[in-house]
Amino acid sequence: MTRGGGWRPSRLDVLLALAVVVAGQVESFGRQGFEPGQISRPVPLAVGAATAGVLLLFRQRFPMSMLLALVAVGIGVREATEAEYYAAWHFYSTLILVHTVASAAELRSRRGLAGLACVLVAYAYLQTFQHNDLAEVLISAIFVGVAYTSGILLRRQIDQTLRVTRQATRLEVEREERARQALAGERARIARELHDIVSHNVSLMTLHTGGVRMMLRDDPDRERERALLTGVERAGREAIEELRLMLGMLRSPGGTGAEPHAAGLDRLDALAAQVEEAGPAVDLRVDGEPRPLPPGLDLSAYRVAQEALTNALKHARATRIAVTVTYSAADLTVEVTDDGPGGGEGGGSGHGLIGMRERVSMHGGDLSAGPLPGRGYRVRARFPTG
Repeated sequence: MTRGGGWRPSRLDVLLALAVVVAGQVESFGRQGFEPGQISRPVPLAVGAATAGVLLLFRQRFPMSMLLALVAVGIGVREATEAEYYAAWHFYSTLILVHTVASAAELRSRRGLAGLACVLVAYAYLQTFQHNDLAEVLISAIFVGVAYTSGILLRRQIDQTLRVTRQATRLEVEREERARQALAGERARIARELHDIVSHNVSLMTLHTGGVRMMLRDDPDRERERALLTGVERAGREAIEELRLMLGMLRSPGGTGAEPHAAGLDRLDALAAQVEEAGPAVDLRVDGEPRPLPPGLDLSAYRVAQEALTNALKHARATRIAVTVTYSAADLTVEVTDDGPGGGEGGGSGHGLIGMRERVSMHGGDLSAGPLPGRGYRVRARFPTG
């Protein structure tokens, strides 16, 4: 097919056509003579070979028509030469077109049955053209049968390949859709947690500002300060209301009621104990001097460790897991390494890693995850804190 929607022969069609034309010319003029088995009138055979080559160029587009046309060419050559010689190029061309007809349509379809009828016509013509004995009849039947069967097998192989390709494409689309849904769900969960964290802290700021304003209400000299505090308190209440309008819809209606901001790196001991109860030993280590972290960052670091531990427990079949939390002047690093053969999230394509990457990138950090040489899997998240 051409880009413009037209049709043109394939390279294989051109190659087969050239082979038939060249072989036909060599056969027609190379065996020219008047002895038995030679060709006394080579021109009709040479023209017939050239015509057969042209027919092969259109075999994919009109397979049945080209096969019947080849039979007509054989009849014309036979009449022109008075049946003195049967050309090999005609037999080869017949086998090629029989194969093409068989591969064009399913046998149980109308087109397939019509193709079979054309093949039987071509085979019957082969038997009437020559004075054949039983052996020749069987030999030609074997070759025609093999050509027809090979066409059927080729068509079935092509159909199977197309089915597998369509299935692989569908699975790839479904995988991408699941990844998008997981990403959207993880972002919604992060937004819910941020909503609770920010609402909590802004509420505390607003309450403290209101408390200070109330303490100054009896001092007539602090009217300016009371006005400023009133403005801060009003801005805080407006910010809380905006958060409720924008992010309140993301709350899960069936939540447990637990406060998300209660989770942080200070709960890693309890998390490690829970994982150890399920089987693998957990080695928890803290390097550097622990320090207070912003609630959102603290929560994200905890969630990364939690997700990595869950993956190691569910997918990696690990017997030992090492969790290392490193505090430095510029960043916080959380590293989870296991010794399991399961490959964790399958080389970094799982939905859990999508959520971890979202959490880390939200704070301007980076995450790496992948199998270790030989055995095991490692997840490493770095959060800038400078």
